[in-house]
Amino acid sequence: MDQKAIRFSRKDSAQFFRTLNKRVNDYFKENKIKKTGNWRLHVKTVIMFALFLTPYFLILTLGLPNWANLLLTIVMGVGMAGVGMNVMHDGNHGSYSNKKWVNKLMGSSIYILAGNVYNWQVQHNVLHHTYTNIHEHDEDMEAGRILRFSPHSKWHRYHKFQHFYSVLLYGLLTFNWAITTDFQQMYRYMKRKLSYGKLPSPVINWSTLVVTKTLYLTIWIILPLLILDIAWWKIILGFFVMHYVAGVILSVIFQLAHIVDEADTPLPDETGTMKNTWAIHQLFTTVNFGTKNKIVNWFTGGLNHQVEHHIFPNISHVHYTKISKIVKETAKEFNLPYNEYKTTRKAIISHFKHLKELGKKPSLQLQ
Repeated sequence: MDQKAIRFSRKDSAQFFRTLNKRVNDYFKENKIKKTGNWRLHVKTVIMFALFLTPYFLILTLGLPNWANLLLTIVMGVGMAGVGMNVMHDGNHGSYSNKKWVNKLMGSSIYILAGNVYNWQVQHNVLHHTYTNIHEHDEDMEAGRILRFSPHSKWHRYHKFQHFYSVLLYGLLTFNWAITTDFQQMYRYMKRKLSYGKLPSPVINWSTLVVTKTLYLTIWIILPLLILDIAWWKIILGFFVMHYVAGVILSVIFQLAHIVDEADTPLPDETGTMKNTWAIHQLFTTVNFGTKNKIVNWFTGGLNHQVEHHIFPNISHVHYTKISKIVKETAKEFNLPYNEYKTTRKAIISHFKHLKELGKKPSLQLQ
């Protein structure tokens, strides 16, 4: 189905989103605060970059034993995920700061995380946030043939084991960014003329990709090879471990919001129209988890507050805990769902149970 054919219903007689939007705007006005990041986000930015980059410099300068270097690469993976969820994510949504250049700078941190701004903004801001959980439109639902995330995807016999092997593949997320995914995505998105904002020049876009990938490999592979007096395969192993740790963290957190029992995977009707308006669609397809856990709230950059994030992606994640009460009460008032798992553990269990169910042969699944 052509992505452009998708339309969201305009029938919302109760005017849910208008009411909710006004209430959230009133909250910021009454409290005289900006919707963008504040000092808490700035402090967190320093901490996340320190977790990510300090171990790198320690490895290059201290001549540590192999076991210590390995532990530091694990810390780098945690920091890498932290920068992605807390800094890069807000920056590329334009919610880190009210200054465009600051958002651009923070969003550009994706280049040292192995990604590409253009590709990420198209896949995440355009496709995922617009067509959330819609088969063949939301690319976050597409995991190739190896994993089956949607009941509308083709089933293969090996999918019945996906709840076992899926987590092994999750660790390859950012590693694939670094090696192949960005080139494939850029070719596909440029061919379809997709963009978040003005469509960039193909020459500039491809040049940026090549230059940033070259710099990335120089920082993480070539410099360690030149500076460290250790076998090359140990450097490659450390690089892989860093990515694997980050990939597992990012993948699991992303899946808990959408690939669970509570999240719908609706399809448009024969005219390409979805049943609900865009805002209401987000309520049916998105799930919160562990929102009372201060550590989860802090580290995940508000990605556990996915309901709030999907309806208000232009608001920094540091405000989600406060506005979640408004969203929840308004949804209840309009008799709409507000899906959430009280704990992260329950969300993880639900995710893998859901994968197991999706792995069954369709004719055997409960209707």
